[in-house]
Amino acid sequence: MPGACWRSTRLTRLLVAALGLQFGLFACSSRPWNTPYPASDEGRNILYSSFDERPKHLDPARSYSSNENVFIAQIYEPPLQYHFLKRPYELVALTTTEVPKPAYFDAQHRRLPDTAPIERIAYSAYDIRIQPGIMYQPHPAFAKDAAGRLTYHALAPSDLERVSTLADFPQTGTRELTADDYVYQIKRLAHPTLHSPIFGLMSEYIVGLAEYSSVLEKALTDHPTEFLDLTRYPLEGAAVVDRYTYRLTVKGKYPQMVYWLAMPFFAPIPPEVDRFYSQSGMAEKNLTLDWYPVGTGPFMLTVNNPNRQMVMERNPNFHGEQYPAEGEAGDAAAGFLTDAGKSLPFIDKAVYSLEKESIPYWNKFLQGYYDVSGISSETFDQAVQMTGHGEVGLTEDMDAKGIRLVTSVETSIFYLGFNMLDPVIGGYSERNRKLRQAISIAYDDDEFISIFRNGRGSAAQGPIPPGIFGALDGPRGINPYVFDWKDNQPHRKSIDDAKRLLAEAGYPNGRDSQTGKPLVVHFDVTGGGPDDKARLDWVRKHFAKIDIEMEIRDTDYNRFQDKMLRGDAQIFQWGWNADYPDPENFLFLLYGPNAKVGKNGENAANYQNTEFDRRFERMKNMDNGVERQAMIDQMVEIVRRDAPWAFGFHPKQFTLHHAWYRNAKPNLMANNTLKYKRIEPGPRSQRRAEWNRPTVVPVAVALLLPVAVVLPAVIRYVRRNRSAA
Repeated sequence: MPGACWRSTRLTRLLVAALGLQFGLFACSSRPWNTPYPASDEGRNILYSSFDERPKHLDPARSYSSNENVFIAQIYEPPLQYHFLKRPYELVALTTTEVPKPAYFDAQHRRLPDTAPIERIAYSAYDIRIQPGIMYQPHPAFAKDAAGRLTYHALAPSDLERVSTLADFPQTGTRELTADDYVYQIKRLAHPTLHSPIFGLMSEYIVGLAEYSSVLEKALTDHPTEFLDLTRYPLEGAAVVDRYTYRLTVKGKYPQMVYWLAMPFFAPIPPEVDRFYSQSGMAEKNLTLDWYPVGTGPFMLTVNNPNRQMVMERNPNFHGEQYPAEGEAGDAAAGFLTDAGKSLPFIDKAVYSLEKESIPYWNKFLQGYYDVSGISSETFDQAVQMTGHGEVGLTEDMDAKGIRLVTSVETSIFYLGFNMLDPVIGGYSERNRKLRQAISIAYDDDEFISIFRNGRGSAAQGPIPPGIFGALDGPRGINPYVFDWKDNQPHRKSIDDAKRLLAEAGYPNGRDSQTGKPLVVHFDVTGGGPDDKARLDWVRKHFAKIDIEMEIRDTDYNRFQDKMLRGDAQIFQWGWNADYPDPENFLFLLYGPNAKVGKNGENAANYQNTEFDRRFERMKNMDNGVERQAMIDQMVEIVRRDAPWAFGFHPKQFTLHHAWYRNAKPNLMANNTLKYKRIEPGPRSQRRAEWNRPTVVPVAVALLLPVAVVLPAVIRYVRRNRSAA
């Protein structure tokens, strides 16, 4: 049967050749075999990142979370922004012609000089002038027909039957940004159904805002089925002056107001967009401002699928902006001024994929499929190592990949607090002060940072973080009650120093000198599970170093909050993140009238010192300068001496990025920094291909094994058919 044998051999050769061709194409392809992205995106100017939970609010009147700012801060444009490179942080114009300066008025609305004493200032008025020619992103809310009528503002339920996303509206339009849009958004802060998280605070400052909320509530009650058109209700503290100017009037002198003008809360919302989304049937389809933002910024949200992916793309109507041409010392050498003067944004698209677990994200980062990564506790040792001088550096594996490490001290503080109302740990006598000072020495934050935070932090010397006006460097900046300045750096005082203070406080060897009883203190915590045991044991050990017995009082979160409100806690841990880069935003945490007990304020230690409070009331409304610095220095000295906190630490942020990711300087106050980032797609594609080559032998086995199983049967089948013939 030579014919049958010849055909079987030929069939075998064809099968093997086909498999060989398939394997060759597979092994030699320049595109990684395991890429999670479509082939059409390969080599494009796209940034890849992730998110781990669905953003709850994308409406700027409601959003107050960092995971939401990742998106809305790239889309909306408030009047001001932070300079990307300069430190200390500096406000600059974004959509305005300049940073507004307040005009001061007395109670009779008479203009006062800029040097008027604070007690004479009844009102501060900010005239905010925006740049002409700024256009909104394309959006169906702006679409008009041939007669100039808005196309989609009188939709019937049947019109929405085939609409699932914003992209299902075939027509879009745009229009120019005006002052009315900014005023409209300020009014929305008082909207009864939006529950803006800053309404309570802003109603204390913006003239008429508290009363405005009552006006809107009545309008909703009188006309519950109608759209609440805020343009029909004037607000005294926010008024349009002309097409490109509006006036914001606040009570008294409140210099921190300009910082709020850099937040999305004060970004513009066009009234017609609000009306568009308020139509019947829209909310049921997630067609709302909370789901589809509308702005003038460099990017617009084009995909909102929070169970999988969120995508922002370049806004074709963006008014343009240039990369900054100046920064701080060292920025040029670090490459942060290479793009000076170039047009923004640099990237065309940003893709954020849902990653709920840190390990899969980390693996994709190492494969080159994410451009930036934080460092979790699980991956810290793989990424970072400590040098012999105690400095942080990358491991050899990270260096080999060209990965870069960027660190920055966060504008935050975590501290050990003492309840100043407690009869043992609180109080203002010299005995009480020395007890708290002794604990502050024994509670070694440098060791805590090393053990429990992998070195990611710096010991705090006072309540104000580095980078905020008022914080001092060098020997002038240390807490002399806890540290000494030696060898050009702070050194914590010794345990012997702490024991001496404890004895002077009346507790020699940890025993009350009057009763002989051991000193027992209570550390109030919440959620102290198995993972917290090591940390709590560490705290107990450090108190024991100075012969103080510590008892842990663990409660659930709600009961812990109740204890804090009643003043029943004794020693506790607390923290604060800056809302804006001003010392007032940290020193108010120690202002007496902000006490937790009786006021439910942010002064969790219930600290009250008349001299501190008097200085705070003057300092908070002063402009930055020599006089304000001197006042801050006095206040910091008072709280260092009184020690209502063991000052704890400022967290340090560690970020990794690949070599193709440019302009990676951290800015912990600005949240609209995506426009400054630049990607080099060519080197990224090359490294992805290098790092994701398939392992040849396992793949070959996987491809050839089915052939080895099936081929003999095919040959027998062919021979049998030939025999039958």
